Amino acid sequence: MKKIIAVLVSSLFVSSIYAQTATTGSSTTTSTTTTTTATKASAKHEANNEKHIKELHTKLKITADQETLWATVAKTMRDNATLIDAAVEKREAMVNTSSAIDDLNAYANVAQAHADSVKKLAMVFGPLYAAMSEPQKKIADEVFMHHDHDKKKS
Repeated sequence: MKKIIAVLVSSLFVSSIYAQTATTGSSTTTSTTTTTTATKASAKHEANNEKHIKELHTKLKITADQETLWATVAKTMRDNATLIDAAVEKREAMVNTSSAIDDLNAYANVAQAHADSVKKLAMVFGPLYAAMSEPQKKIADEVFMHHDHDKKKS
């Protein structure tokens, strides 16, 4: 269960950082260009999140009876992505003007948003996981297994 939650949130966290990196421009770009770029990156990131949510829905073989629980999980994933994105955006906005302390504090805020998101997701994913059939649970365990992490241990 912990692996499932970690992978769900980590994938959102990594994709949010990737999207934010794509929006970072040179200091000579105009605010209009930056806003346009940020809007495009945000739309792309949102589309990637939606694609990921739909893929999970398919892989987990969510049944009609589980749709209400799934809707809560999906909404939480979207909300978490928004919170993490906001923390990352705030950190990125101050990249050229922050001191080491400011940057560390901003990073702590990103990490806290990530930790809070994991807790929220765990709370709503637990009931869905409990409602899954054993074959679905097995699929969920396999989908979210940290295969690369396990290989590094050997």
